[in-house]
Amino acid sequence: MDQWGARTVTEDVAERLRRLIHQGEISPGDRLPPERELAETLGVARVSLREAIKILQGHGYLVVRRGAHGGTFVTDLDGPYRQWIGQMRQESSELEDILDFRIAIESQTASLAATRRGESDLADQRVAIERMAAAEGRSEFRLADSQFHGAVARASRSKRLEAAVHYARGELFSHPDQLVYVEQIETCVGDHRLIHEAIADRDPAAAAAAMREHIERTRAELRELLFGDER
Repeated sequence: MDQWGARTVTEDVAERLRRLIHQGEISPGDRLPPERELAETLGVARVSLREAIKILQGHGYLVVRRGAHGGTFVTDLDGPYRQWIGQMRQESSELEDILDFRIAIESQTASLAATRRGESDLADQRVAIERMAAAEGRSEFRLADSQFHGAVARASRSKRLEAAVHYARGELFSHPDQLVYVEQIETCVGDHRLIHEAIADRDPAAAAAAMREHIERTRAELRELLFGDER
């Protein structure tokens, strides 16, 4: 797995894009913005972006199509997903470590959000929950889920915690189209509502506990996904 060590600019850009895909911010079939626009958004030179795209092409995340309707598109992600599943099964301690990290970071983030949030933060969280409840597909659901956790992280008013939340969430990877286990959407939405309510009530202990329980549920679901057939 990627660690916090030094990377080249190209490797950093590739990693940032990969995490956006893992988090559901970019979904299969999505076309990336034009090169100039994306490079400006990421704050990097176009040559670094091109090299990063080549890296992600090689790993099966992106495909470049030529012609009038060409561009750089996210693949169906079957290959990268199988690789991630295989890696997690071989190194089960990695999964536990990622989720332990998420609990530590996101519980504290939720706690701080409960004391620092503004009305706009609560509004962003409500919109994300509503989008999640109304999602018609897994890609929409993953995006709304990512938006909710991002809104909680922003409400903490800690740039470092916010960055850590995005980092940790990018370590996990659920395939957006091919479900290999039944996701309890109503339960997940309910978890998010509890987190939101605790933050709205300015109750840091309840917010942290609700976030911890939510991520522990994720741990149980991922264990079933990865190792259920072995139990």
